[in-house]
Amino acid sequence: MNQILSVKDLQVEFFGFKALKGVNLEVADREIVTIIGPNGAGKSTLLDAIVGKSPVAHGHVEFQEKNITNHPPHEIARMGIGRKFQNPNVYNELTVFENILLALKGSHGIFASITAKLTTMKRHKITSVLERIGLMDDAGTKVSSLSHGQKQWVEIGMVLAQDPTVILLDEPTAGMTPEETHTTGEIIKAMSEFHAVVVIEHDMEFVKQIAQRIVVLHQGQTLAEGSVEEVQNNPKVVEVYLGRERIDVAA
Repeated sequence: MNQILSVKDLQVEFFGFKALKGVNLEVADREIVTIIGPNGAGKSTLLDAIVGKSPVAHGHVEFQEKNITNHPPHEIARMGIGRKFQNPNVYNELTVFENILLALKGSHGIFASITAKLTTMKRHKITSVLERIGLMDDAGTKVSSLSHGQKQWVEIGMVLAQDPTVILLDEPTAGMTPEETHTTGEIIKAMSEFHAVVVIEHDMEFVKQIAQRIVVLHQGQTLAEGSVEEVQNNPKVVEVYLGRERIDVAA
């Protein structure tokens, strides 16, 4: 498979504390990679380092064979890496449609983006995004009126509107109902037809729904990597993380 994102021997330190201790990660084009591990394992720090939010002390990050280590976050975003954080970062007093409009590649400023004349191409793009996140019927609804899960989908849509090659999602189902969680999994699987997706998640049933490959982090290091079956049968993973929540693949 064509590797488009590569992390080599990544180390991140905060005031002498090593949050990442030489993590490696390979992501292929249009692949879904799920990262799991206990709290404090370094999962969010890894995503932060990829997008330039946390400084890398050693190692490097390559995107499409270009070294992007410690580049400014806005430059990395323009290159084609989109990031969604755990809590929805949306404009609550604007409509769903307006939120996606603001996120379109090339948009500048809230007032200018909303008041500018919409081209047919932009309107088609927004419509396409709304269909992909299942909110076409809510296009004119203020985001403040949506459920928590729907707000998460709006932010996923805002990332999609930027046309990224790789999408990084940090616990996208946190706080969702079981129905919303399942729908999010289907949205992510559909996203992988056009984008590589890296997902941090704790909900193991959700991981089972979407994962093509799982990377397990523990204490800032890679503990294991493989398919759902391989990870669930790894004694080290069962011991330090899965325990009672061991995935029943046969279910």
